[in-house]
Amino acid sequence: MPLVFTVIKECDAGERRVAATPETVSKLTKQNHVVRVERGAGFTAGFSDTDYETAGANMMATAAEAINGAQLVLKIASPTDAQTTLFTAGQTLICRLDGEGAAATAQTLTQAGVTLFALERLPRITRAQTMDVLSSQANLSGYKAVLDAAAHYDRSLPMMMTAAGTVPAARVFIMGVGVAGLQAIATARRLGAIVWATDVRPSTKEEVESLGARFVAVEDEEFKQAQTAGGYAKEMSAAYQQKQQQLIAETIIKQDIVITTALIPGRPAPKLISAGMVNSMKRGTVIIDLAAETGGNCELCVRGQTIVTDNGVTIVGNVNVPSRLANAASHLYARNILAFINLITTDDTLNFDTEDEIINATMVAKDGFWRVPKGAR
Repeated sequence: MPLVFTVIKECDAGERRVAATPETVSKLTKQNHVVRVERGAGFTAGFSDTDYETAGANMMATAAEAINGAQLVLKIASPTDAQTTLFTAGQTLICRLDGEGAAATAQTLTQAGVTLFALERLPRITRAQTMDVLSSQANLSGYKAVLDAAAHYDRSLPMMMTAAGTVPAARVFIMGVGVAGLQAIATARRLGAIVWATDVRPSTKEEVESLGARFVAVEDEEFKQAQTAGGYAKEMSAAYQQKQQQLIAETIIKQDIVITTALIPGRPAPKLISAGMVNSMKRGTVIIDLAAETGGNCELCVRGQTIVTDNGVTIVGNVNVPSRLANAASHLYARNILAFINLITTDDTLNFDTEDEIINATMVAKDGFWRVPKGAR
């Protein structure tokens, strides 16, 4: 019997993406799987019901009809409370479980006997790169952050030489050089800005400089050890943070645009920009805080809002930035999920081999029990 996959609508406020596109539906149906899509699931991402039907999907009127009898359910974010009640024991859900309220949803689904795969737990290994939803979405966030900054900034990013005089290039400072930060550097450089970047991980210095930006960090002995084996930043000592904050304060006052991207998995976003730093910035400076969803890197950031301080600094706290590029984000996310599906399926059977480090790290619940994956981050 073929496997039955289901794609249902994303119901979170502001979520415009979809977990499968007509492209990936076509690939699944060509593998002899059955794909059900809830009507309207792809509309906000630019995909019509007709697009899915042409790709071979069976269109279902409601989420209840789509989920009933399906083996695997594909989503971007964890289900809503109403959607959660539609699941039954033995079904499998593939999504991200790191959003607001996801823990309670995961507990409910676990108790119902649903197998849960949390894609944000994918290990950072070469074999998992094609499945890495965090990286694919962060890449778009970094790009969009620069465009948002340019929209709020009241001058030009590139230097312009005109008969009326020269307009200087904007000075852009990227704080946090992960996937989003690197894309922000590349995008700002393409638009003609002069770019600085900082990160506590020593391995990022070469990446920053290879993109034509200048690296800013206190490069002492602690800095040289400031990275986990998995490639993530460690939390730094108070002494190091004080030295780094002084350097950042001296650098940030000269900037026109600041983009912050620093995140520590499972923890509130580290505070990189204090209220005092904001007060030292010149009128017209723009801060784009990509960590707004987890508390923000800027002390004055307000989640989901754009504010202007008394001294004329604009602080943008947009949330779910990839969703603002819903079509492109859906294409990348859907391809990530397809790669993951190919790992956990063999022809028409499910293969949950926990000896595989990708499956072991991402399968957080099975048979009514919450698992603690070995080496999970």
